Amino acid sequence: MQSETSRTSAGADRIRRCHWVGEDELYIAYHDNEWGFPVADDRRLFEKVCLEGFQAGLSWRTILGKREAFREAFAGFDFERVARFGSRDVGGLLKNARIVRHRGKIESTINNSKRARELADEFGSLAAYFWSHEPDSKTRPAKLTRDALATMSTSAESIALSKDLKKRGWTFVGPTTVYAFMQAMGLVNDHVHDCAIRIGVVDARKRFRVPASTRRVAGQ
Repeated sequence: MQSETSRTSAGADRIRRCHWVGEDELYIAYHDNEWGFPVADDRRLFEKVCLEGFQAGLSWRTILGKREAFREAFAGFDFERVARFGSRDVGGLLKNARIVRHRGKIESTINNSKRARELADEFGSLAAYFWSHEPDSKTRPAKLTRDALATMSTSAESIALSKDLKKRGWTFVGPTTVYAFMQAMGLVNDHVHDCAIRIGVVDARKRFRVPASTRRVAGQ
C-alpha cells in the first residue's frame, strides 16, 4: 500500500502499530488481520491486484471502505466469471454508486480477469505465478525502519513483476502498485520492526508453503 512506510504509533488500546494505521477502526482491523500475512488464494490475489488498480489517484481507505461493494459488483473477484463480463455489465458498473465509477479501471479489471485466466492456466494458479516473484530475504533490510521503508515504494522484484504483467497484457499494474500488492499479500513483510503485528507475520511466513508452479513446458 502506498505511503504505508513509517514508524509505529500506539493506538487507544496501547498496541504499537505501523504509523499509517492511526485510530481508524477499519484500518486497525485490516492492519492487524490482513496486511502482510501471506496469501495463496487466487481470488484474494486477483481482488487485491484489481483494487490496487482502482486505488490509483485515491486513498486505500476509500477503496477499503468500498471493498464489499466491489466484491458484490465483480462476482467475488472470481476471474473466470469476470472474464465473461461484456458491455452491458460495464454499463451497469458505471451506474453503481457504491464503487469507483471509472471506465478505464472497470475495463481494466475485466481485461485483467482474462489475463489472470491465462496465467492460471500456464502456471497452475495465480498464486504460483505471483509467489515466483517473492524477493530473496538477502535483498531485504535487516531492520525495517521508517527511513528504510521511505525508499521502498518499489523494488527490483516489483519492477520485474510489473514489466512481466504488462508484457502479458495486464493494465494498471505499475511498479508502485505492484509493490503495494506485494506488501499486502505477504510477499514482503513491511511491518516496521517495533510494530506488534510484525512477529505474527514472521510466524505466518514460516508456516506458509509457497505454491508450486505446474507451468507447462513449451510444446506439451
